[in-house]
Amino acid sequence: MNDVQSPPQESATPAGLIVDDPLWYKDAVIYQLNVKSFYDSNDDGIGDFRGLTSKLEYIRDLGVNTIWLMPFYPSPLKDDGYDIADYTDIHPQFGTLDDFRAMLLEAHRLGLKVVTELIINHTSDQHPWFQAARKAPDEIP
Repeated sequence: MNDVQSPPQESATPAGLIVDDPLWYKDAVIYQLNVKSFYDSNDDGIGDFRGLTSKLEYIRDLGVNTIWLMPFYPSPLKDDGYDIADYTDIHPQFGTLDDFRAMLLEAHRLGLKVVTELIINHTSDQHPWFQAARKAPDEIP
């Protein structure tokens, strides 16, 4: 009897989510992109999630299995989007939360993982956390 087990294999669930080996990143081929400069679907001069979604097959065909998205959250854009004002939404220039969800579902359908940058230490001065901190007393009781 052989006690050696092979590592878990990737598989897509009916919902299109990828279930895989927790060490997937060791062999990942990652393509980092900035949504705002990747592909513009509505000719306003700014890339968006609909444009990205339309190019996911192209990205996959490059041999990529993971895309890494630079910040796309609402932001005053004083620090190239790293000054995040709301961690729960999409900057309107790039589309809607539904556009993001559609991109994510299509990426998973194509076997692509999606990694996003979540930059907690770059919170915008417009974020409620920052505003509350500014109004807090100087000394902790």
